[in-house]
Amino acid sequence: MLQSMLNAFRAPDIRRRLLFVLGILIVYRALSHVLLPGINTTGLNATSTDNGFFGLLSLFSGGDVRRMSIVGLGLNPYINATIIMQILQTTVPSLQALSREGEYGRNKITSYQRWLSVPLAALQAYGILAYVQSDLQRQGITAYTTPFSFEKFESLTMILGLTAGSILLMWLGELITEKGIGNGISFIIFAGIVSRVPQTLQFFLASPNWLELFAFGVVGLVIIFVIIFVQEGQRRIPIQYANRVRGHRIYQGQSTFLPLRVNMAGVIPIIFAISILLFPYQIATYFTASNVGGVKSVATAITQILDPRGPVYLTLYFFLTLGFAFFYTFIVFKPDETANNLRKQGGFIPGIRPGLPTEEYLRRVAFRITLAGAIFVASVAVLPMAVAALPMFGNLNSLGVGIGGTSILIVVSVVVETMKQLEAQLMMRSYEGFIK
Repeated sequence: MLQSMLNAFRAPDIRRRLLFVLGILIVYRALSHVLLPGINTTGLNATSTDNGFFGLLSLFSGGDVRRMSIVGLGLNPYINATIIMQILQTTVPSLQALSREGEYGRNKITSYQRWLSVPLAALQAYGILAYVQSDLQRQGITAYTTPFSFEKFESLTMILGLTAGSILLMWLGELITEKGIGNGISFIIFAGIVSRVPQTLQFFLASPNWLELFAFGVVGLVIIFVIIFVQEGQRRIPIQYANRVRGHRIYQGQSTFLPLRVNMAGVIPIIFAISILLFPYQIATYFTASNVGGVKSVATAITQILDPRGPVYLTLYFFLTLGFAFFYTFIVFKPDETANNLRKQGGFIPGIRPGLPTEEYLRRVAFRITLAGAIFVASVAVLPMAVAALPMFGNLNSLGVGIGGTSILIVVSVVVETMKQLEAQLMMRSYEGFIK
């Protein structure tokens, strides 16, 4: 790994890409310290940061949302827009046809996702600002210099600031994807998670329990090893191509394989599951300060049931991650299209007839390996949080939410994929020199 990084910095074009990514991340971290206008920083700093809801929401923003920077909303609106578009592609025929039109279709759908992110960002900005004000009022703390209300210009400015910051993050992520190395959105989330580690450790070390910290570190190393092992695991399905006749020549058929990764969906199921679970919790928190008794009671009950450290939340988190793993896998890998392409190219799986039998075989194999990968991803995401939520591990509660299995999985996946792309770039340079 270190040797690959050194070789990458020796190559001028790859070095420029890496420095560009580093520059964008520095800009992002600088923006995270630019506060919205009208924020009572003294009141915000006086509050406790031990909040599961804000901890999970910060997974997409790279810092406690209560800091109220212009990028405090993070990439959550864009991720929600992506989820909505993915679901619509499976239900709306026109979008389904558009997704099959190659690069033009993908660019069009991406454009729809960007536009959809704007109203979602504005809606979530309003909800977060209203919730922070009501939450701090219960503690007797003033959140803003001017009381938050949709009719006031100052409040509209705050909503506009959070919305613009989220769209700016989306643009920075796309710049990384276009001119840097790796996936830009994943890099932004990665940088946000890493930036929270020192604060989380500082909170834990305020009243340390070294035995618990040692146990947590050992478990973390084991999780990292298992993540890499499973992420790199794949099922190789043998493919045989028949002899082809072109003109007066007969081309001998060749043997290859179709690689099916155990975890084809990566960290997408976790991100989708968190976004879905945060949405009703976030909506309910808007009404916890309602003057209508029935509405307030229902909203309070929902927030208690969906507490990010509660058993109901963890159970739903596990099963939603399982479901999204299957959903996203069969969006990315389409057995019917794969079987049809193999038939057109003269390829077949030994012992399996082309056409429908090949499609059924691929679907069956994909289901089995996806089940194993989905159980693994869901377990890695939920188990550290469940263990940290136990009363005997009270000091690890912040670690379980701050740098738990979800964060480790995202960080390790981003690092592994980035190193793969660096090695591919280096290999291409070696081949270019050989061809010359």
